[in-house]
Amino acid sequence: MMIKGVLSDMDGVILDSEKLYVRFWCEAGQACGFPMEKKHALGIRSMARPYAIEKLQGWFGESFDYDEVRGKRIELMDAYVERHGIEAKPQAEYLLSYLKENGIGVALATATAKPLAEKYLERVGLLKYFDEVVSAKQVAHGKPAPDIYLAAAKKLGLRPEDCIALEDSPNGIRSAHAAGCKTVMVPDLDGATDEIKPLLYDVADGLGDVVRIINTENLKLKNE
Repeated sequence: MMIKGVLSDMDGVILDSEKLYVRFWCEAGQACGFPMEKKHALGIRSMARPYAIEKLQGWFGESFDYDEVRGKRIELMDAYVERHGIEAKPQAEYLLSYLKENGIGVALATATAKPLAEKYLERVGLLKYFDEVVSAKQVAHGKPAPDIYLAAAKKLGLRPEDCIALEDSPNGIRSAHAAGCKTVMVPDLDGATDEIKPLLYDVADGLGDVVRIINTENLKLKNE
């Protein structure tokens, strides 16, 4: 079977926004009295609320109020985006237009709430390329559980194994791999660790390189 769909994370893959989440998680945590650093923010990337709470309270104690800190993070980041906007990752439109032109279905699989994800994508002119937008709010268990990628593939009417999943974070990679997708890392704030490498089908050198990966896989499948 040829690659029929691409399921993609948003923050750090399609949008250059992961750096903002890291920055404002740290600022919010510190504003609320917790010495939150980049390593902590990186550790909860794409992580669903229950898992993030467990992780953060493991670091900072049970007094860490996730909802309070997250609320402050949203406030700070919203104000920043309102003033400065948000940027697409390099070659995002090139990849998405290629997929559209070649009849490959495209679904977003994001931890961000659907209305906000759609707002951000519309703001950079990319929403029109997505056939489906699936948020963690729409499934029982967020990343690193496989639910969101299973739902995204289903929305496209495809099997997960007929899809490439694009991710930048360990939690997202675990989610896509567990769903059975051909998981491709598009590095953003860090690269593939030894723990993550066995879960990957490939590592892309930017979004434009995903076209090469798709063509290589389809040629291989065609010749089998």
